[in-house]
Amino acid sequence: MDSPKKLQHTRKFKRVLIANRGEIALRVIRSCRDLGLESVAVYSDADSESLHRYQADFAVRLPGNLSADTYLNIPALLDAIKKSGADAVHPGYGFLSENSTFARTICDAGIVFIGPDPVAMEKMGNKIEARNLMMAGGVPVVPGAKEPLADLSALKVMAKEIGYPMILKAAGGGGGRGMRVVRADDQLAAAFETCKREAVAYFGNPDVFCERYIDFPRHIEFQVMFDSHGNGVHLFERDCSIQRRHQKLIEEAPSTFLDDKTRMAIGARAIAAARATGYVGAGTIEFICESPEKVYFMEMNTRIQVEHPVTEMITGVDLIATQIKVAMGEPLPFKQEDLKINGWSFEARINTEDALRNFAPSPGTVTQLRLPSGPFVRVDSHLYPGYTIPEFYDSMVAKVITWGRDRNEAMARLARALGEMRIEGVPTTAPFHEALLADKNFQEGKFTTRFIEENEQKLKDSMSQLTTEFPDLFAAAGAALSQSPPPIPSVSEERKEWLMTGRMQGMN
Repeated sequence: MDSPKKLQHTRKFKRVLIANRGEIALRVIRSCRDLGLESVAVYSDADSESLHRYQADFAVRLPGNLSADTYLNIPALLDAIKKSGADAVHPGYGFLSENSTFARTICDAGIVFIGPDPVAMEKMGNKIEARNLMMAGGVPVVPGAKEPLADLSALKVMAKEIGYPMILKAAGGGGGRGMRVVRADDQLAAAFETCKREAVAYFGNPDVFCERYIDFPRHIEFQVMFDSHGNGVHLFERDCSIQRRHQKLIEEAPSTFLDDKTRMAIGARAIAAARATGYVGAGTIEFICESPEKVYFMEMNTRIQVEHPVTEMITGVDLIATQIKVAMGEPLPFKQEDLKINGWSFEARINTEDALRNFAPSPGTVTQLRLPSGPFVRVDSHLYPGYTIPEFYDSMVAKVITWGRDRNEAMARLARALGEMRIEGVPTTAPFHEALLADKNFQEGKFTTRFIEENEQKLKDSMSQLTTEFPDLFAAAGAALSQSPPPIPSVSEERKEWLMTGRMQGMN
């Protein structure tokens, strides 16, 4: 398949449409503003009151609520690009960020796609093709299938070859979807059918493959960045081992699992993996680490990651701004030897989920809000008092990020920040994170991807004990919030309409 015209490497632009929502849309808007670029938000009907709509320079409505009708609707997004006069598109993460058809359509329309070439995206977006590409380049991979599983019989043959436990994966998958761990013959049929069904439902690709499942690994990923002049670097690692059902909860950078020698060796593998595809832009190479000596390529994410702030905190590099500059054709402003690890950083993902009820999603209205602040604390969020969290999208509503000179200082700041934060009206995972940070094994860096699974009840008991032991503290916090000054009055409906009309006239 021929590569589309590489307009993203040969021209400047001045107006960026963000094909996303919520906190990542705000994050991109802020970097655009820092660079003197105009931003265009798109918003669904469910997101009509979302902060990203009002923080952007312009906004275009995507009629409907469901993702399929709005943020995944390529014709609707193309129409928004035409209406807004945007000459570049940033996809954020999730939604269409790794959809090569979307990237190709954008490029063919003469618009700059702030991301990799669609051909590179196709190579690395398909897990089977990515595995084979890495093996050809000498990068170690977990033993497994080299092609999609044709049927259950083919799966049974692979089970005998690689043994149990093994994991089935959707070839086009990500984000923990389309994955099933199998530990015995009698689980094969159900797991295969479920995995194929999810592969079609979530990714539109029925292909499924299998590989050996490593029971107690560390999940470590390397941030890479390449320009269109042949320059490429890694910006060190992030440890994403604290997960629940393949969904990351807390990330940190760097990792306690790697020493400097191992770090540079794996970083070199990450650069080789990306260079093999002719990659340009920001990407993440993910590894499964059975031990510091046994490190296997797992997959590549051809986009910016949710957890990118921890890398920004330890390197001082604005990854979003660098993405945009690379898309303009600028060379990277640094070389590998210029990049150093400075301190330690943590990120806690705050979801509107009830951890005491099996992490049930719990959308609703934020009645009161107090976000933490203070030295070396950053919060990326689109929340505000009175905002109603839609039920149609991901439950993550904030990220609390801290920095310290070492791991203990960064961890103490995160504990302090979570203790300061108050989100009233909806349950969140913040108390769960507080319980996690109090765990001795986590504090000592003794964990694997199975840590939550093995300690979930202990952590829930710790949460319950916290709210029982300190009822007066929680009551006092609630009383203090209730006596806070009233929020700034919202813009009237008439003024909102006037603002939006003015914006659209300005664009025209």
